[in-house]
Amino acid sequence: MKIVVLDGYTLNPGDLDWTPLKELGDVTIYDSTSPSQLIERAKSAEAILTNKVVINREEIEQLPKLKYIGVLATGYNIVDLKAAAEEEIIVTNIPAYATMSVAQMVFAHILNISNQVALHSDLVKKGEWAKSAEFCFWKTPLHELAGYTLGVIGLGHTGMATAKIALAFGMKVKAFTSRKMEMEGIEAVSLDELYTTSDFISLHCPLNSTTQNLINALSIEKMKPTAVIINTGRGGLINEHDLAIALNNGRIAAAGVDVLSSEPPKADNPLLTAKNCYITPHIAWATQEARKRLLNMAVENLKLYMNNTIINQVTM
Repeated sequence: MKIVVLDGYTLNPGDLDWTPLKELGDVTIYDSTSPSQLIERAKSAEAILTNKVVINREEIEQLPKLKYIGVLATGYNIVDLKAAAEEEIIVTNIPAYATMSVAQMVFAHILNISNQVALHSDLVKKGEWAKSAEFCFWKTPLHELAGYTLGVIGLGHTGMATAKIALAFGMKVKAFTSRKMEMEGIEAVSLDELYTTSDFISLHCPLNSTTQNLINALSIEKMKPTAVIINTGRGGLINEHDLAIALNNGRIAAAGVDVLSSEPPKADNPLLTAKNCYITPHIAWATQEARKRLLNMAVENLKLYMNNTIINQVTM
């Protein structure tokens, strides 16, 4: 089988082993692929693996040998599923490979904000501790998480993992979810109640027409002025202009985000200069362990397909 990886660098910048994939056929791996390069590179491919390279109807119609598209991510909006189904092309994704890594990043942000880790580390390097008359010093209030309330919006794999970590810290957990819950310690509440009672709000819902700009001026107005927003989901869940205004005006305390509406961010993204906004460059999923798991699952998806068994299919 002729297999082409269109944008392998993000998954494997050199610290993982492509060998298990190469054992499945004639494999060509590109670090990245522009839209203008796609057809030429994939014209003889029976299987394509892609992370962010978009494959629309136009591309599908120009790839007559294509039978399989493996999306190297959980989200699969980069593929025109209707066009793929019409051409009897199987499309698969990689579900739940980074659950614990993303939940870990949620608390990396929460702990950084609660303990002001980055700020105090920077102050020590600038000599502030060395000049202190006391054996310790702190420039901002520090907070213990036990007793505070975490509001989780969306209680899928990652939302649930995040909730469990919060409970281990002694936090109260409230959740807005369409799922029936049986986990002790999580209180199902309305979205309004979650906004008004949570000290930390963590976003784990999919991005769609009902969740676009879920966090906006109106929802922020319902929150405590001490509230902290964490987003490791999708950038479009937040109206970045509204959040920046709220942060700069002190309407809420802080935000920790791993995703933005446009990535890499545009230079004029208001969150880049907003007060108390901590931004990581979409790396919650990118631990070595999660990427290795993703690669293994991608290989397994394709291997089973080649043996007439299909798993993690997103086309019908």
